[in-house]
Amino acid sequence: MIKHNEHMAQYCTLKMGGHVKTLFEPESVEELKSFLAKSNDQIIFLGLGSNVLFREGIFQGTVIRLNKLKNINVISKNRIFAEAGASLAKISRTALKNNFSGAEFFSGIPGTLGGGLAMNAGAFGGETWDLVEEILTIDLNGVIHKRDPKDFRIGYRSVHALNPNEFFIGATLLINKKNTNTIKNLLEKRNSSQPIGEASCGSVFINPENMYAAELIEQSGLKDFCIGDVCVSNIHANYIINKGNGSPSDAEDLIKHIKETILKNTGIELQTEVKIL
Repeated sequence: MIKHNEHMAQYCTLKMGGHVKTLFEPESVEELKSFLAKSNDQIIFLGLGSNVLFREGIFQGTVIRLNKLKNINVISKNRIFAEAGASLAKISRTALKNNFSGAEFFSGIPGTLGGGLAMNAGAFGGETWDLVEEILTIDLNGVIHKRDPKDFRIGYRSVHALNPNEFFIGATLLINKKNTNTIKNLLEKRNSSQPIGEASCGSVFINPENMYAAELIEQSGLKDFCIGDVCVSNIHANYIINKGNGSPSDAEDLIKHIKETILKNTGIELQTEVKIL
């Protein structure tokens, strides 16, 4: 499905953003291959939109949403293949249904496998790339590649591809780690400590080494601090909340204010986890 001049607020969990010239939602990998082979646009791939902030104005390119590429298949004992548009929560439930242990932490991440791969998303001590055995990517010409984890440099909330201009479309996950927490326990923990149900983009800042960004923000007295209709959450200070009429410029100004305050108070320069596009 191709749409034009779409407002991105409806595709992002922060519920704000500018417009995009073209929005494309492929029904299959073959449709995606065909589109890329013919397109000359600048491309942005998008999952659930839970870690992005689209600036105001019009992006004169194409946003490709992979929300319809969401197949999950159990391919052997402890192995699952999932397309990039599959939600991490559903992968976690599929693993549990098949008595695989080790993917429970996925239940606490509000995103897709593609987003998890792109940023090495994690929760409750687990990280996406802990489970990755093989990756499928697609390049801007529509050519599919099989990649090994060694083709990427993986860090805390960072992934650097040694083969540039390729995008994740799926991965085989090896799920065989022991886990002492149930999905129910993890979700209860998440629901009690995060602003579930409010318009947010998830964690805004990467935790500095041996520290928590939320603690630094709270210690600086910024809980509930607002610019316009965008506020620091009073439940978890590493979340910003759109109270209803927030704008991308308000969000950026708030992020900038938080960074400047923490730097002034502690000498620590926070790095953003949310992608500003």
